[in-house]
Amino acid sequence: MNKTINGAYENYDQARNTWDDLIASGIPRDNIFIDEEAKVVKVSVPSETEREILEIFGRHKLH
Repeated sequence: MNKTINGAYENYDQARNTWDDLIASGIPRDNIFIDEEAKVVKVSVPSETEREILEIFGRHKLH
C-alpha cells in the first residue's frame, strides 16, 4: 500500500535538490510532485520505504 510523504522547504532549490535525490534513489518521476509555490515535495511510495524518504528529505533542510 502506498503512502504519501511530504517534505516542506524554505526555498525552491532545496525542494528541487530533494527531487533530484529521490530520482537518483530510484523513485519513479510519476510518484514525485513539487508544489513550487508552497515549496513542498510530495512522494507516493510503499510504506516500507518511508524511512529512506525521510532521510532524503532531511539532507536538504537547513540545519
